[in-house]
Amino acid sequence: MRRLSEILEGIDYRTESDGCDHGISSVCFDSRKVKRGDLFVAVPGTQTDGHRFINDAVNAGAAAVVCSNIPAEADPGICWISVDDPSFALGVIASNYYNRPSSSLRLVGITGTNGKTTTATLLYRLFSSLGYKAGLLSTVMNYVADREFRATLTTPDPLVINSYLREMCDAGCEYAFMEVSSHAVKQNRIAGLDFSMGIFTNITHDHLDYHGTFDDYLAAKKKFFDGLPAGSAALVNIDDRNGEFMLQNTSAEKYSYSLRSVADYKCRILEHRLDGMNIRFGNDDVWTRFIGEFNAYNLLAVFAAADLMGQDRTEVLTALTLLKPVPGRFEFVRSAAGTTAIVDYAHTPDALDNVLKAINKLKRPVNRVITVIGAGGDRDRSKRPVMGEISALKSDRVILTSDNPRSEDPVDIINDMLKGVPEDKRNNVLSISDRREALRTAAMLADKDGIILVAGKGHETYQEIKGVRHHFDDREELEKVFTSLN
Repeated sequence: MRRLSEILEGIDYRTESDGCDHGISSVCFDSRKVKRGDLFVAVPGTQTDGHRFINDAVNAGAAAVVCSNIPAEADPGICWISVDDPSFALGVIASNYYNRPSSSLRLVGITGTNGKTTTATLLYRLFSSLGYKAGLLSTVMNYVADREFRATLTTPDPLVINSYLREMCDAGCEYAFMEVSSHAVKQNRIAGLDFSMGIFTNITHDHLDYHGTFDDYLAAKKKFFDGLPAGSAALVNIDDRNGEFMLQNTSAEKYSYSLRSVADYKCRILEHRLDGMNIRFGNDDVWTRFIGEFNAYNLLAVFAAADLMGQDRTEVLTALTLLKPVPGRFEFVRSAAGTTAIVDYAHTPDALDNVLKAINKLKRPVNRVITVIGAGGDRDRSKRPVMGEISALKSDRVILTSDNPRSEDPVDIINDMLKGVPEDKRNNVLSISDRREALRTAAMLADKDGIILVAGKGHETYQEIKGVRHHFDDREELEKVFTSLN
């Protein structure tokens, strides 16, 4: 239990209630979870406004309410607190309630369209291998030291974030690495957190269903760097034209990494193979188990971040040789006959383009590339034809299929993707809305030298259809298909 005055520290607020600095049992922003003695924060959301549920929270026993406007007929037995921005207040309140755990950790946030999960996960694995206790908050999995927790969102809500960070502190963690999504920045889910470093990977077309415009999406990413405190570090991919933009107003120390430009940290790919690549960091050549230029950027960001946090360069480079790809990120599934399938989370035009570039750079003339690709329902429709075009131009055959259609008809989504396929490539494209059948068809079309790219879902183990999540794992399905065809 924490006193209300402690929980509200650092927040500009107004109150007309007297003598309400009492103990608070817990903090909630969902009225359905409120219990007697709790503090309820009424947060305006994208679907509904928490102010509509203030009465429900009060009836459930809330002792205090944080809101934008105190109701005209406010219950005098409740402590009413008015703030300008309840979502920002919730972030600070959550941090205070858990005794500001981020200030006891070296917290590193990674933002960008692509590469967040890989960079954050590899940093966690790297520091763990170097002997440190560390934590991870990511799209795929959350970790508190070596304890594993299933992830549900790229960046959770402030209460979940801070509860994990508190567990990390209590477990003796020194470092924590977390993905920072544009949604999280705009919705103030990271308010109240003390970041030691921010990393920018890149920014491309994505999430315009939520942000509306690319400028708004870009501004959300920049807001993260604008909020970094003096004494922290801002590390950006300078090969992305928006890398410099991220640094314009930050108070953090500025650092850059690059494969092509003048930068604080550079690397060069010396050799590409299907089982890995040789990368030169400065004067040191390192063999890694990763392939693709996009992964070279991820590894360089990891190396640079570790160096900036004072780690021995030789030890870091040695550890990089032992790291393995993240689940669902360029993950291989091979048949007994020799067919290679690659499962990747690529669900944006840029990510898909990067993965296919990597495959085409590595393949031999005998290898035919078959791409199985869909697009998420109830999301940015404008990227669908672009992804259809990229798939058709950089694959020998394409099978357009269902991803997570959600409330949409998969056929409508496929038709949106078909609009981007050039006329002269239409004969190379099949439309199969059943994803399981699409994978089976790809395996039947591929010979022993074939390379199948299954893009879009990566690590996900479900398919969301009409509000219901059904178990579906691309990797499992491929293994079943390969076994049945042998």
